[in-house]
Amino acid sequence: DEILIKQSASTNDVECLRDTILFRQPKSSFMGDCPICFLPLSIDSKKSTLFSCCSKTICGGCSYANKLHQRKERLDRTCPFCRKLLPKTLDEGNANAMKRVEGNDPVAMRHIGTVHYNEGDNVRAIEYWTKAAELGDAMAHNSLSIAYFVGDGVEKDEKKGRYHLEEAAIAGHPGARYNLGWNEGMNQRYDRAVKHWIIAANLGCDNSIQMLKKYYKDGIVRKEDFAAALRAHQAAA
Repeated sequence: DEILIKQSASTNDVECLRDTILFRQPKSSFMGDCPICFLPLSIDSKKSTLFSCCSKTICGGCSYANKLHQRKERLDRTCPFCRKLLPKTLDEGNANAMKRVEGNDPVAMRHIGTVHYNEGDNVRAIEYWTKAAELGDAMAHNSLSIAYFVGDGVEKDEKKGRYHLEEAAIAGHPGARYNLGWNEGMNQRYDRAVKHWIIAANLGCDNSIQMLKKYYKDGIVRKEDFAAALRAHQAAA
């Protein structure tokens, strides 16, 4: 009996520590800052561009300014960050990424994994995403979570799916955080769902602020908590 009590206490300690890490508000989203203007990158991928030559994600404003300058001066099209010539084809871009894969670049690994996935080679995609996730790439963790939850390219494993979903959320992925909240809400763990959505809303997640709005109307979210999340969401947008 004493051994069982100690094991139970140890398990609770591990779960409490995991929750402390899981529910910590990230300083920024997984996107980070634009390396040129140093402003936070939008979580909307349409507002930035990933350059395969250096694996840097540049905001739309800096990319546009670079394009205008090169057009005005009649310069060759180059990356706004590393100044290498831009690839003329997708194959050239993927070749650039493969060179960076050889240098253990997690962003390039995730990109190549997505290329394989789009080509229907799910097994190869999982291999690259797994390597990228091991190096801390949030988007790779998120892609792996989906794969394990549905059994896409791997054997279905909800425990691994949740692990990768949590790792993505901890790294600042608002979509992963929203999905964690959704899962908790479906299991009627509303307090945990609200915590997840507040964190995601603070990072600019529109879906999360909508769920908080619904829970506020239902009397689950306090007025002051919803107001604070709304202000943070507007500031992050």
